Amino acid sequence: MLADAGLFYHIDKSTVLQEARAFNETPINARKCRLILTKLAFLFYQSEVFQSKEATETFFSMNRLFSSPDTALRQMMYLLIKELAGIAENSFMVMQSIMRDMNAKSDVIFRANAIRVLPKIVDSTMLQAIERFIKQTIVDKNPSVSSAALVSSMHLFNANKEVVRRWANEVQEAMNNRGSMTQYHAVGLLYQIRQHDRMAVIKLVQNYSRASLRSPLAYCMLIRFACKIMEDEEPGQRSMYELLEGWLRHKHDMVVYEAARAICNLRGATSQELLPAVSALQLMLVNSKPTLRFAAIRTLNKLAMTHPQMVFPCNMDMENLITDTNRSVATFAITTLLKTGTEASVDRLMKQITGFMNEISDEFKVIVIDAIRSLCLKFPSKQSLMLNFLSNVLRDEGGYEYKRAIVEAIFDIVHHIPESKEFALSHLCEFIEDCEFNKLAVRILHLLGTEGPKTPKASKYIRYIYNRVILENATVRAAAVTALARFAVNLPELRERVKVLLTRCLDDNEDEVRDRAIMYLRIIDSDELCRKYVANDTTYSWPSLERNLVHYLNDQAAHTQSFDISTTPIITKEQESAERSRQLTAATEAITPALRSNATPTATSQPSAARGADAFSGDAQAGYAAAMDKVPELANLGPLFKSSTPVQLTEAETEYVVTCVKHIFASHVVFQFNCRNTLNDSILEKLNVQMKIESSDDDNVDALVPEFSIPIPQLIFDIPQTAYVVYRREGGACPTASFSSSLHFFVRDCDPATGEPDDDGQGYEDEYLIEAVDLVVADYVLPTYVSDFRRNWEDMGQDSEVVETYQLTNMANIKAAVTNLIQALGMHPSEGTDNVVDKATTHTLAMGGIFAGGHKVLTRCRMLIGGEGVTVEIAARCKNPEVAQRIVDAVC
Repeated sequence: MLADAGLFYHIDKSTVLQEARAFNETPINARKCRLILTKLAFLFYQSEVFQSKEATETFFSMNRLFSSPDTALRQMMYLLIKELAGIAENSFMVMQSIMRDMNAKSDVIFRANAIRVLPKIVDSTMLQAIERFIKQTIVDKNPSVSSAALVSSMHLFNANKEVVRRWANEVQEAMNNRGSMTQYHAVGLLYQIRQHDRMAVIKLVQNYSRASLRSPLAYCMLIRFACKIMEDEEPGQRSMYELLEGWLRHKHDMVVYEAARAICNLRGATSQELLPAVSALQLMLVNSKPTLRFAAIRTLNKLAMTHPQMVFPCNMDMENLITDTNRSVATFAITTLLKTGTEASVDRLMKQITGFMNEISDEFKVIVIDAIRSLCLKFPSKQSLMLNFLSNVLRDEGGYEYKRAIVEAIFDIVHHIPESKEFALSHLCEFIEDCEFNKLAVRILHLLGTEGPKTPKASKYIRYIYNRVILENATVRAAAVTALARFAVNLPELRERVKVLLTRCLDDNEDEVRDRAIMYLRIIDSDELCRKYVANDTTYSWPSLERNLVHYLNDQAAHTQSFDISTTPIITKEQESAERSRQLTAATEAITPALRSNATPTATSQPSAARGADAFSGDAQAGYAAAMDKVPELANLGPLFKSSTPVQLTEAETEYVVTCVKHIFASHVVFQFNCRNTLNDSILEKLNVQMKIESSDDDNVDALVPEFSIPIPQLIFDIPQTAYVVYRREGGACPTASFSSSLHFFVRDCDPATGEPDDDGQGYEDEYLIEAVDLVVADYVLPTYVSDFRRNWEDMGQDSEVVETYQLTNMANIKAAVTNLIQALGMHPSEGTDNVVDKATTHTLAMGGIFAGGHKVLTRCRMLIGGEGVTVEIAARCKNPEVAQRIVDAVC
């Protein structure tokens, strides 16, 4: 065995370079030189680093091998020349030998190898000198030579585009070559030459789609070009769709599949457009070739995420694939059925999956588990069936990733289907009795400590948790101690019993376990410490924190100072959970739309323009920031500090619906106008928003300087688009003002049915007035939750306090006053002070926020209801007195 593997056994670069001296021997030993070249190739494969001097010496030593007539040696030599040419110096000196091999007899096998080396040797100055030779090889009758010349031309295109473009006639002539690969490479080079000429590309696709090409790969290339053309078209246009549909009837399966996949991937494809492609894929599901079945089911699986109703007719064929000998095909069949199945078919599917899970690998099991999770969230009434299945597979053999996927699925079910909580927690308790993965045990114990105290029979979980203290390793024991402490904090009636258990942990051998037990025994005795350290319901806004960190890392100038986390808003865990729930619900709706109503919601059916922000992962502000980063004019404004909630500037029933979102940057204000055209017989072009400062009581209003605006090129029926207006804030000032706003655009009539503009319609300019946009103090305040308001208030000091008293005569009660103050100041209520007791006569509202520039500000609003409304005393504390004054003045 060792002798057979001896060629590469303990191979060393220096030894091989010494052996390379054999290239200079006379006569040349072809077999010995081939072995040395093979070793060199192996070193390159192993990513061995060659210095320039080493590469140069080896490269020129190999040149002597050109005198050998051995064909195999010559082929191996060209393989090494391609690797060494980029490292060795003066590699162009081998050009004469390469040209001689290029022009050798047509039956010499290494002609193609010589041509493929050219892009590594030739630069832009040498290309014109060998242009004639390359043209000759492109039209050579030998398919391998012609194909090699075309591939080399693709690489040379980047070196000198103008020269290669002159070879278009020869490339077209190469299309008549007998070799299928030659046609494939010729189509690719023609596209590379014409890619910046849209009409030329269209003509290329149309001409060769009617030609009788021998190469199915060439047809696949044309299909991809057709898709590229349609991607750049306006929504609703499908100039190449008929060609794609025609290719569905091609005699070669590869072309049929490529066309079907292309149609399924069309942006905004309708059911009528998808129907021929789905029919073609359905025929492939019963094909005898496993590759075709796999390709078809994978494409249908992807299509089921957006158009499950189109895939539904294929369910019978997919059910037959569950028992397919190819487990990859069977896995995709199962997951697709889970996405397209109805509530009535869930029971049958779960029975089929049960026997199927033992026959596939963990990677495929994870895919199935994720599909089951989505199905459970879509049909909550089936949660008990799903949880039984998940708990059964959780007890089976499997790796960490597989078990983690199951546990995460159960966690999601617990968070989004409250009635499943007790049932799910019971299954998890049984699992940790024999859990081999510490990370999973710790996560489950954390969930038990968080959700267990909220259940009606919370005490039953304590036994399972304490068993981990006795039986598990130190990592799990420490997590169990924390879980026990959460029961004691949240359930006073169990506090004494838990203290007894924690006291027993003081004798543990592990420092971490003992320290936690001591700490929690001390915390449990104090209600204030319980609220501060265990029942603390706050966290950072993770999307905002991530965005701020990314901007900090990308801004080299900011590295002179440490990262300021105070600019990241603090939110409650309830808010975080609600946001996570919203994201998962949105993802579930997108992947598996509800079939119970036999209707699939579409993007155009969403009534509010603000829904656009919800499509982004993370919070709405992260979505706005991601959208603006894609606009070159806005990408350089720096990190986004604050985004306001959308403000409706028109009635929802008007012909043009407009909302505005205000974005605050370090030295700019960006007004984002979300516009929607509700008229199906007109198209708005070059829509621009014009703004003008109408009124302001702020002395710094002159610091607002209009900088630029970004119009909407075309606003068609019922497809929202966004326009931007940017103002610069001189010196980082934070002025307030009211802006008069209007839409200016060019109107063209169109066909209501197709959306096509009328040919004889000249159009006209028009203006549309919208509501005024107010820039207020609240727009400059980033709300942040303050966990211990009293301590933070005292730390600010009374010297930084500004106090004003107001009479809110238009407020009927304190609850309305609280809502008005939160909106006017743009701050986050702390410690539940936004909850007002019914018919309360007095109340204190505590809020926190960060003013633009990083100034932390706290407010305390004392309210008293009187005969003429609500009397409010507003006290604001901030290290910057001007900021505190602006906050209290914001109410008037």
